[in-house]
Amino acid sequence: MGGAVLLECEGPLARVTLSHPGRFNAMSRAMWRSLKIVFEDVQTRTELRVVVVCGQDGHFCAGGDISEYPAFRFDAATLRDFHENDVWGGLNAMLACDLPLFAQIEGNCMGAGVEIASCCDIRLASQGARFGAPIARLGFPMAPREAQLVAREAGLATAREMLLEAAVLDAAEMKARGFLHAVWPDADVARQTQLRALRASQLAPQAARLNKQTLRSLASQPLPAELMAGAYGYADSAEHREGVGAFMAKRKPAF
Repeated sequence: MGGAVLLECEGPLARVTLSHPGRFNAMSRAMWRSLKIVFEDVQTRTELRVVVVCGQDGHFCAGGDISEYPAFRFDAATLRDFHENDVWGGLNAMLACDLPLFAQIEGNCMGAGVEIASCCDIRLASQGARFGAPIARLGFPMAPREAQLVAREAGLATAREMLLEAAVLDAAEMKARGFLHAVWPDADVARQTQLRALRASQLAPQAARLNKQTLRSLASQPLPAELMAGAYGYADSAEHREGVGAFMAKRKPAF
């Protein structure tokens, strides 16, 4: 299991970096677990006032680390454990963080990357960033909690396009749809994100934390129990196996 989630703190600002060299920072299971630990740590640090979330080497996050999938995706119990504990554990720790989260998005922002960006309060991107969740090509759907998160932040129309057409959208389009707060030239996005995050860090910290708690309450909406009960029944399906197997074999899937 490769990759890491790196935490650097300087004064009131924390920087969380997704790092998986050679895989465009695709999230491994270890990285999801580390994401939870990092944000639980950040939440307890009273000296911090703002967090920047970014990816290493010019990309945000290209999705999940598909090379790990055959080890757990084809059994409903292990698939549920992955999504409900590893993935949602990391995402929920971000959502539960009372500090303002700034996403610095560059390059690929796919699948898991869109989910992580959806947990951030302010989303800032480079002109070359690309967004999507083309997992229909892999033969599986987005998990319910994750789909609810993306639909809430990106909008139902955008979620439908990403999930049902495997659409990939550029930064200008995502800005027009309201997902992004600003788009800059690729060379400027890191500096501009830093400046915005530092400005936010100078505001009243108690007000920021209380605002985060209020906004979190406004966004809460439980999913139907029957949806969650059957969410991972597709694990051993031929379609699921074909999609993942085709990707691993670098061939077009035959659905």
